Amino acid sequence: MSAAAPLSAHPDDLAAAFQIEGWPVRGRLVRMGPAVDAILSAHDYPEPVAALLGEACALAALVGSSLKFQGRLIVQAQGNGPVRYVVADYDTAGTLRGYCRFDPDEVAEASKGFARPGAKSLLGDGVFIMTLDQGEHMARHQGVTPIEGETLALCAETYFAQSEQVPTRVNLGVGRVITAAGESWRAGGAMIQLIAGDDARGSTEEVWDRTRALFATLGDDELVDPTISAETLLFRLFHEDGVRLEDPLPLAAVCRCTPERVTGMLRSFPEDQRAEMVEEDGKIRVTCEYCSTTYEIEPESV
Repeated sequence: MSAAAPLSAHPDDLAAAFQIEGWPVRGRLVRMGPAVDAILSAHDYPEPVAALLGEACALAALVGSSLKFQGRLIVQAQGNGPVRYVVADYDTAGTLRGYCRFDPDEVAEASKGFARPGAKSLLGDGVFIMTLDQGEHMARHQGVTPIEGETLALCAETYFAQSEQVPTRVNLGVGRVITAAGESWRAGGAMIQLIAGDDARGSTEEVWDRTRALFATLGDDELVDPTISAETLLFRLFHEDGVRLEDPLPLAAVCRCTPERVTGMLRSFPEDQRAEMVEEDGKIRVTCEYCSTTYEIEPESV
């Protein structure tokens, strides 16, 4: 297997495209360590909720890292289940943030009898949404499909089939691993998409069937295993045909909250409502839903 650039400098927290030599298939691979651990550890999430958010982060990085413009990709799902809302916000600079809103008692009830309840069990009936944001001067593009399947990977496949008409397979993995540095969260994802046939290529269905069969052998544990490099993972899947890994994009957990943004948000409230927010010590405290940072704001500054 050849690679466009060595990945030794980025063993974790990367997104990279790959191409199977001569095949009308494009693919992407994401490996996340410290970045996803920072996002999931910012809140005291139950294990199934953290896993769902980790899947959303890996999926956002998979799809977002393929964008050809500067902006954001927002992956979210919302329903009437124990998890009301999950969102992962990817910036094309390679930064990620995300959070879940959930009912702890309902999550505990849904987890009975399951090793880990999936997306449908946690979210219930609802919608899966991908939003492309190219900035304040451009209209947002949003695609919405129903939540189908027990994983966000299946939700994404349905999205691409219905909204983009692109045959797609997605595999996502999230888990906790124990290393010399301690226990931490890891996540990974892989995606393949069929490039439509034309007069030059002819039919691509036979190649797609073979690619899907090989891709189906990829295990969730391989996606999160810190001892398996990105090169090794792809070599295991497609070594008979050759696979080329493109330059990796580093990923990082970065929240966009700032004191200035929090103050600006508070200014949007009427004065009487802001007065109700003032605590006994005379300050307003606002906690970011994404990173759990608490800001102490002097009312006079608002």
